[in-house]
Amino acid sequence: MENHFDKFEGKISEVIVTKRFKKDAGDFDVGLITDSNHEHFSRLHKFEEHINGADIFRAVKDEIHYVYAIDKNHRLIFLRVFKNFKKYEKYLENKKEIKKELKSHCA
Repeated sequence: MENHFDKFEGKISEVIVTKRFKKDAGDFDVGLITDSNHEHFSRLHKFEEHINGADIFRAVKDEIHYVYAIDKNHRLIFLRVFKNFKKYEKYLENKKEIKKELKSHCA
């Protein structure tokens, strides 16, 4: 079954892991997401929405929500990690914060 993330397969130009993601995720291996290792997640590459020209996705493993985006330049940007779904929802509602995070990683 094809998903929204599949349209970027082979087109990712760069992988960026933000300081906030590193702080939130600890030693999490982002390669599990970039390599589409579905067996490690209850959900992987769930498309959430478009924000500021970027596609926002989420992966879920052990009730932890990993948020990442692919921008117009096909850069995969790991943004945040949430252990609480309500906090994740609140983050997703704050478009201004997400736009700011994406903009800070624009070339």
